[in-house]
Amino acid sequence: MRIVVINGSPRANGNTEVLAEEFIRGAVEAGHETELINLRGKKVAGCLGCKYCHEHGGECVQKDDMKGILESLNHADMVVFASPIYWFDITAQLKAVIDRMYANGKIGFHFTKTALILDSGADHVYDAAIAQYKAMTSYLRWQDMGIITAPNLADKGAVKDTPAMEEAYNLGLSLK
Repeated sequence: MRIVVINGSPRANGNTEVLAEEFIRGAVEAGHETELINLRGKKVAGCLGCKYCHEHGGECVQKDDMKGILESLNHADMVVFASPIYWFDITAQLKAVIDRMYANGKIGFHFTKTALILDSGADHVYDAAIAQYKAMTSYLRWQDMGIITAPNLADKGAVKDTPAMEEAYNLGLSLK
């Protein structure tokens, strides 16, 4: 299986990236091909809602880094959305990518499986992100393979000492 992990964190080597890499370690051990897309430094504008993509086979009118991301998604069997929680939801970087996935709304998606990895500096802040994810998976009939949350991470690297590391690894390892 080809798995694309989209890391919505703007921080290099932050808790989200550490969790994503631990998931990838398990997935690679299980024999899967993986790709980590770090959104930091990428230019992905918000969707214009112009529907150019619906008239042109999924091609977006905007010429930015989303083109390469869509190419990766078009070859994926599974997508993992990873994000820190900023102000009770996923980052703007990841939300822009999700909104721009609208380009494939008419032609559909190759992947059928998804997972969600979230971390935060507090607890009880995941409701909006999880609700959005569940709505997407339900509407698009994607199979949810798991949701991991890692709360109360005040410092960069703090995730390394949490049960979420083992959860991320085991989720990757468990994929069939």
